[in-house]
Amino acid sequence: MKKAKLYIISAFVFCTAMFGCSDFLEEEPEKIFTDEQIFTDLNMINSVLANYYGRINWGPSVEDIDGHAYTDEAAFSSGGIRDYRTYDNNWWRLYEYNFVRDINIFLRGLSSETANNNIDLNADIKKQYEGEARFLRAWAYFNMAKGLGGVPIVYDEIYGYESGTNVLDLQVARSTEAATYDYIIAECEAISQLLENAKTNSPSDNIHAARANKWVALALKARAAIYAGSIAKYTTTPELRLPNGEVGIPTSEASTYYQIAYDATTEIIKGGKYSLYLKNEIDLGRNFYDLFINKESNPEVIWALDYVAPGKTHGFTNNNVAYSIKGDVDANKITPILNIVEAFEYKNNRDGKLKIKDAGGDFIFYENLEDLFVNKDARLYGTIITPGSLFRSVYISYQAGQKYLENGEWKSRVGEPGAVNPTYGLLTDQNGPTSGDQLYVSKTGFNIRKFVEENKDAATRGRGSDIWFTRFRFAEILLIAAEASLELGKPQIEVCGYINQVRSRAGIQNLSNVTIDDIIKENRVEFAYENHRYWDLKRWRRAHLLWNNDSESDTSMFYSLFPYKVNEPGNAQNGKWVFEKVKTYTTRYPRYFEMRNYYNFFDQDWLNRNPKLVKNPFQ
Repeated sequence: MKKAKLYIISAFVFCTAMFGCSDFLEEEPEKIFTDEQIFTDLNMINSVLANYYGRINWGPSVEDIDGHAYTDEAAFSSGGIRDYRTYDNNWWRLYEYNFVRDINIFLRGLSSETANNNIDLNADIKKQYEGEARFLRAWAYFNMAKGLGGVPIVYDEIYGYESGTNVLDLQVARSTEAATYDYIIAECEAISQLLENAKTNSPSDNIHAARANKWVALALKARAAIYAGSIAKYTTTPELRLPNGEVGIPTSEASTYYQIAYDATTEIIKGGKYSLYLKNEIDLGRNFYDLFINKESNPEVIWALDYVAPGKTHGFTNNNVAYSIKGDVDANKITPILNIVEAFEYKNNRDGKLKIKDAGGDFIFYENLEDLFVNKDARLYGTIITPGSLFRSVYISYQAGQKYLENGEWKSRVGEPGAVNPTYGLLTDQNGPTSGDQLYVSKTGFNIRKFVEENKDAATRGRGSDIWFTRFRFAEILLIAAEASLELGKPQIEVCGYINQVRSRAGIQNLSNVTIDDIIKENRVEFAYENHRYWDLKRWRRAHLLWNNDSESDTSMFYSLFPYKVNEPGNAQNGKWVFEKVKTYTTRYPRYFEMRNYYNFFDQDWLNRNPKLVKNPFQ
């Protein structure tokens, strides 16, 4: 067999807390090294490992900005109509066997004679490297399984072709979906033991939560198990099962997976290393925002994709900042839709629908823009910039137009964003919202706050933002514990105890009884823009029910909120604000998730190269 080599492509030097620094710094691309070059030098080993960390950002994030607009959290805003409604067969599909092979080469190198002769590479350091590498491999398998179901598991094998090799020996059949999740879960358990004594197990030493540690492994174990459990329980249609189990998990196995998830979250909770971020009990909205901004001594974030300026930054702030506070040309690439805003409850009312009209269908008039959002779930402030809220201490105004009376009916005047009409003054704010093709203007009446940095320089193309992207945090551990305990039939007092910790941090009422619908709703608002929503609806088999191609549905159609200022001198309502719910201009078709979308199709090239693979349902 040909000698395998380690490839470092667009690598980053990864100096860990163990070796004295924490930054990811760019290094020269396209480098190829032998085992002898790598495993005689801890810095080189760190560099290879850092490269692997840099290759695992899959799905909507602060880099895949567009991805957020394909769920029901945001819409494309800058520019005109985007004519899409369905999901491609390869949507967020992952088949990362080159990555798995690279990890296997690295693991083999750790046990090589070269590594054994490296006196700096002692047993404890080896365990940490092995644990981290195996975690990244498990993370890759998990991300493949989310879309494809059961995938080939190659374990530690390193496959390569040379003259005389029997190609049949290089072809690996798909494992069942259950076996794929079993492998991920078992790996995470083994990894947690490998990393039992890792220095990075302490959040204060795991700088910016950048590295996998024992608790990260247990968090993935919990997430994989809760996915498997819900797939087993909620797959009720035979169309989503294959005869040999490559997709579909037996319903009888649901409780086994829920128990695994419950045990893993219990271990994390009892470990006492992490807790909900609560450094500002006076302003819970600001507190929730700070959770995603404050990377120093953050007790909640278990694992994150870190960025460091200058050098490694992203354009999430630059692309999504409101027009009136932009730092460069760009603004409003994607913006929140009314659907997600109304998913946030009121403090004492679980129905989050905004009160824009009375029972008779007439406008409700507000003195100030911000009055509409009084007593909302504090997480709304931390997640979304709503009309009349502050960002960088700047009042963010949205105005679609003016309202005036004509023959007893309210009519609208609109204008170009930011232009002042000589007779009527400002008609449409520079922030919008509008129904038109203007660039950089909000079409929904909101902006994203979560992951958007307040530093004005971060809103420029040249500098970018170094806000991290959270992958696992303690709130998810509590909500997985709530879901698992609910599905296992634990007492409601225990189920409520988990979910109410998260709700109390949001300043909303505690629950005395929890259903799966409560879990779904809580996940939606807690994890908006964190790459949960699409996968959650898939595992619960709710996506086709909510995104059902109904142009009049509040769940599949996108809506915007248009504020209007009343301009009717002499009228008691003059100068007040009214709001209209309108269909989002850039998204004229309802979201349509078909049954075929629950599992990605296998690429024909993969099937041609490996006849042992089986096609997924509807393929």
